[in-house]
Amino acid sequence: MSKPRQQTGIPQLDDMLAGGLLPGKLTVVLGATGIGKTQLGLQYARTGLSQEGQTGILFDMATRGDSQSHSEYAERLFQWNLTEQSVDTPFNVETIWDEKQARKDYQHLFRQSGRRVTRRDMELDEWKEWKLVFVKKLDAAIAYFYSNFVHGVRRTIIDGIEPTERPSESFQFHAFEYVYHQILRKEYDWVARDLFRAQFRNNQEQVEHHRYDFQDIGCLLLLTTHEVMLDDLIQRPIESGDVLSNANTIILMGKIREGNQMSRALHIAKHRGSAVDESLVPYEIRESGIQLLR
Repeated sequence: MSKPRQQTGIPQLDDMLAGGLLPGKLTVVLGATGIGKTQLGLQYARTGLSQEGQTGILFDMATRGDSQSHSEYAERLFQWNLTEQSVDTPFNVETIWDEKQARKDYQHLFRQSGRRVTRRDMELDEWKEWKLVFVKKLDAAIAYFYSNFVHGVRRTIIDGIEPTERPSESFQFHAFEYVYHQILRKEYDWVARDLFRAQFRNNQEQVEHHRYDFQDIGCLLLLTTHEVMLDDLIQRPIESGDVLSNANTIILMGKIREGNQMSRALHIAKHRGSAVDESLVPYEIRESGIQLLR
């Protein structure tokens, strides 16, 4: 039996996607800085409240000490005050089963690190240090995702991945691959084992009581690109092993030229196993969010 599609919060986009996004699959949204990816992600996250009873969560991987203005946009678009779970706050096993204490909307993984993110930008020792930084923060990331999933969250938005010439050299992509495969696409009890470790048996009854199906969880990856023009994004090659080759759905957002005017448009480049409208559709970013012009 097929699972209900997840609506994006943009009805015209849902129509283009034959009803919405498929849960349990990866959707990648590509576009330059300022093109509207974060707004799209927040609209998708907020729509979870009406469809699944819980808003989605945001995982920010920006490394230059600044976030993607998620809190500002969420407040302006939806009067939604994002609650943050710091990666530097020690995990407290006593609170994880209490929704009021455990349920958070936002986590910023590399806050104020200010580092470059590719292997070629670093000496070997710096690259090793990057990996140690991620390992130290990993327990907090596992706790963040698990604490939300056991309380009904079924949407994840991952933002802040910077453009690189070769994704295979990006530490952010290595971190994303771990989060995606070892947390988001892993059976609930194995995620709990990674989190609780020696305390797993003491919490096993609660783990079973709060079981969830990872195939119900949608993931929206917001990927910043060098390309600004939509035509350039459409022609962008996909490397072997690129995250795009494994995505179920790819949405491109870029600039188009209409005479002497520049405007924004989106295009669905891939929507595996489903009907799709492949039009180039102009859109505007309004006070209420993204509005397709069709």
